[in-house]
Amino acid sequence: MSEIQAQTTGLASQYIAQVTGDLERNVKDQERISGEIKVLQEQLAALQHDHSVLVSMQEALGGASPADEADTTATPTVPRQATTEPQQRKPKKAAATSAKATASKKSAPKASSAKASSAKTPKTDTKPTLVNLIRGHLEQQSEPRSAAEISAALTQAHPDRGVKTTVVRTTLEGLVAKSLAHRSKQGSSVFYTATTASEPAATAPQQDAVAG
Repeated sequence: MSEIQAQTTGLASQYIAQVTGDLERNVKDQERISGEIKVLQEQLAALQHDHSVLVSMQEALGGASPADEADTTATPTVPRQATTEPQQRKPKKAAATSAKATASKKSAPKASSAKASSAKTPKTDTKPTLVNLIRGHLEQQSEPRSAAEISAALTQAHPDRGVKTTVVRTTLEGLVAKSLAHRSKQGSSVFYTATTASEPAATAPQQDAVAG
């Protein structure tokens, strides 16, 4: 009996040692796998955050998705299909009716283009240039005017033009160079007057004298 008990005790101690080792390994494996899961969860959270940031950046930059591009490329085919169906049904009608319809369609764009061209031409002609405005203003004045006075008068008469004194002075000097305006000095101020049709020949000596 003592030998059997000794053997039983030995086997029990071996099983206990084996179970204890298995438990230790199991706990270590659980800790290792838990650590790996934690790392993977952190990586997944980082990837999800990066995905949301990239999506918001794409929307802010106005990037179109492939589905949107497919829709935009497919839309031009819709009106073509809508227009081809009536054309296939037209042969059922008489030839004279189709001829009148095509003639009216061809004449309509010509009439509309003629109206558009006639409507556009007055816009280009009704807006005078700055040179014409300055010459017209000088011709209406009986006394010399400075560039600042001319700029103020044109700004009041044409507030939408945004007339600047520097641009007016440069334009006036160009008119003087072309003998289309007189330039005179009164102290440190410079004044301008318009020339008549018979004066261009006599303006050159006056300009040289002023310049000297």
